[in-house]
Amino acid sequence: MAWWGTLLGGTLGYMLGGPLGAMLGVALGGNFDRGLSISDSTGTGDQERVQAAFFSATFSIMGHIAKADGKVTPDEVASARNIMNQMQLNSDQLEAAKKLFNEGKKLDFPLDAILFQFKKECHRRRNLIQMFLEIQIAMAMADGQLHTKEKQLIYHIGQQLGFAHAQIDQLFRIATGSAHTRQNKTHSLSDAYDILGVKATDTDADIKKSYRRLMSQHHPDKLVAKGLPEEMVKVATEKTQEIHKAYDLIKSNRN
Repeated sequence: MAWWGTLLGGTLGYMLGGPLGAMLGVALGGNFDRGLSISDSTGTGDQERVQAAFFSATFSIMGHIAKADGKVTPDEVASARNIMNQMQLNSDQLEAAKKLFNEGKKLDFPLDAILFQFKKECHRRRNLIQMFLEIQIAMAMADGQLHTKEKQLIYHIGQQLGFAHAQIDQLFRIATGSAHTRQNKTHSLSDAYDILGVKATDTDADIKKSYRRLMSQHHPDKLVAKGLPEEMVKVATEKTQEIHKAYDLIKSNRN
């Protein structure tokens, strides 16, 4: 929670300017607007600054995706609340996350400007950006349906952040396996292959390689070191547990 204390403490070196700073300014109250604007010249890549950017972008864009098909469903609200609950936010952080979510639902939400600044703040931290995109895909699929506008929006977000169409397809496949697992509260073999992003026809070596890559990409300590807010460690931990269970199921089936 160090980044949050720094933000509230008014240390300008870690505060954000630009559209992300404006989002946080609204979420935290007008008395922060001046500080959030002054520090716009600070360089990218600072740990606490990246964490603040991740927090602001995550919840505001979640709100934008939830409204993409014209309405926000109870499942989408529940998905946002689930992420908030996993993060075990304190009362002030929870209120800020809700306000960011509502900002994202507005018609004049500056999506491309937010994405541009978020990518810049993350400063080539690819795994961190992928984690962000995976959260947004989960939001798009929260109500059990992937509407055309939501899917198009995810492709747009992914491409703005530097992901190829095929890479986004792969993330959709992985998310589908994860969603089925959560709904059924157990792993099926088909879902296990999807979670690892592999096929039943792939070799043992290829499956192991994919497993190791995914575990490395989602390692909580590595992600926090790159700028994932500490509060989101549980989200990353659950993801690695899911990947590990999927790999164990595939191994036991093949053996």
